[in-house]
Amino acid sequence: MAAAIRIGTCSWADESLTKYFYPSSVKGAEERLRFYADRFDTVEANSTYYRLPDREMVQRWADRTPDGFVMHVKAFGVMTRHPVKVEQLPPDLRDEAPRDERGRVDRPPREFRAEVFRRFHDALEPLRETRKLGAILMQFPPYVVPRPAAFDYLEWAHEQLGGDEMLVEFRHASWLDDEHRAETLTFLERNHMSYVIVDAPRTGGRNVLPTVVATTSPTAYVRFHGRNAATWNKRTGSAAERFDYLYSEDELRAWVDPLSELAGRSDTVYAMFNNNGRSTIPTPGLGELVGGETVAQAPVNAQMLRTLLQDASLPVTVP
Repeated sequence: MAAAIRIGTCSWADESLTKYFYPSSVKGAEERLRFYADRFDTVEANSTYYRLPDREMVQRWADRTPDGFVMHVKAFGVMTRHPVKVEQLPPDLRDEAPRDERGRVDRPPREFRAEVFRRFHDALEPLRETRKLGAILMQFPPYVVPRPAAFDYLEWAHEQLGGDEMLVEFRHASWLDDEHRAETLTFLERNHMSYVIVDAPRTGGRNVLPTVVATTSPTAYVRFHGRNAATWNKRTGSAAERFDYLYSEDELRAWVDPLSELAGRSDTVYAMFNNNGRSTIPTPGLGELVGGETVAQAPVNAQMLRTLLQDASLPVTVP
């Protein structure tokens, strides 16, 4: 029996959604999350990448979403070895944080990282208690490459999550090249970590993962980053430019068969849209959209994919 396919976006609070997804009558954080949860039954929390969450905030997320809703949470940057400004740490951790000349946390000891993991884990308890916590998204930077130290860190980080599911997204192509692909997938499966499939532009660069449809756990997880090759490596402007892309129906239709395959061998399939810009719909439009309309890319593409999966009689969930 095929697994349920859940579709959502990688944030519910990006500027494009605030301006072009929510009606003007929907105001404030509480109304927006409730509005989102009426239309999608899963989401990623990405604000937690920039700051450690606190339990009060997470409790509000749990209170504002219905039973059965699933929220995946993106790991704080220190947890995935990203450069993090000391000011992003809780005040009581700042003095003991080693820092570089640019004021960023610089290679902290395992004890320091372990405390960050502990606080992150404790803050998510309201989602855990209400059975709304999905998995923890560990998205690693491009300079984390397949070598013994990286495999060791993955094992250690998994232990720090205290039983929560670990989603692993790599950002260096070597993890899935001909030399390392089998080793990478075998390692993730052996250690009960969930591999993240990505749809991203084919730049040929080493800082973008190729699309390899595979699973290493009962969870299949696909993140749609868009295919904007022109902005993927752009150094100016906001980071959001990298993911500025509206998928066409044909591009999404090409995912129907892979998602069907994943549903046949998984317990749950997630298709999550991380394209976070805005687009003007071309004439004559896409699907039921009107030409000339400005839309938020992620929720529009999520709804388009859901319709395509329903048309193919696949078991996609609807709130």
